[in-house]
Amino acid sequence: MSRKLLYIVNPISGRENKSSLQEITKAGTTAAGLEFAIYPSVASGDYSFLLPIIKEQKFTDVVIAGGDGTINQVINSLRKTKVQFGIIPCGSGNGLAFSAGIPKNPEKALEIIFKGKSEWCDAFLMNEVFACMLCGLGFDAQVAHDFANDPNRGLTTYIKKTISNFFTAKTYPFVLTTNGKQIKTDALFISIANSNQFGNHFTIAPKASLNDGLLDIVVMAKQNKLLALLQAFRQVGGYNQLQKFEVLNENASVLYFQTTEIKIENLQSAPMHIDGDPVETVNKINVQILKDSFRLIYP
Repeated sequence: MSRKLLYIVNPISGRENKSSLQEITKAGTTAAGLEFAIYPSVASGDYSFLLPIIKEQKFTDVVIAGGDGTINQVINSLRKTKVQFGIIPCGSGNGLAFSAGIPKNPEKALEIIFKGKSEWCDAFLMNEVFACMLCGLGFDAQVAHDFANDPNRGLTTYIKKTISNFFTAKTYPFVLTTNGKQIKTDALFISIANSNQFGNHFTIAPKASLNDGLLDIVVMAKQNKLLALLQAFRQVGGYNQLQKFEVLNENASVLYFQTTEIKIENLQSAPMHIDGDPVETVNKINVQILKDSFRLIYP
């Protein structure tokens, strides 16, 4: 069956010139001999209006030119179709794309898309809310909230928000329950990861895989800020080994383990994000993996 591509372009993600991107996309897809259409992203984040269009016009691929938030919204709306998804990374972090080995250069990303090699990817639910990359509570979520409220986009703004929040960040009490065991902890942040990184190749869960059927949980426990910074670099560098939840040392500086589901009691309403976008926090969180949730075009 011949392929037919539906592009969705977020006009405000990152800082790239989207008019230029559309021209690159049009020229590249035409040269590849593929049919295509281009739609802008929508503010509501609901792309279900594309379902009948995909069916009637027989689109085989949906390609998202945007950041992790737009990718989340599109895949969530369309994942029950038979399309495969491609990504042209245009966000400030691009965690899912970089985790999958998709380059930021649009021409190179298009080359991968035109080859059409895809594999199943996992996703997960946070209290029935869809996530395909990474969710967080605490410090990184506060950064996401502040970043969303800043009119300036891009990596520079994100770094500024990260630095300014780090020195004022507080810890929050949590109760974690999985596999019948419960632990209590005060933490600077908790990351629930399907991909291995926050974005920009900042690898928070080095052992994470997009299709292993597992969630990687990283807990940065309460400690001196300088020690926390050191432990963050150790985690990013892959020096902290995976642990079994059943034998975790609750007093460790970093807890790093894998599971298919986890319950989190957020006792003091730590801020929360889903795939980099801030969301309203809740006090009880149930997280579960969605094995083989969607097909993603890989290198």
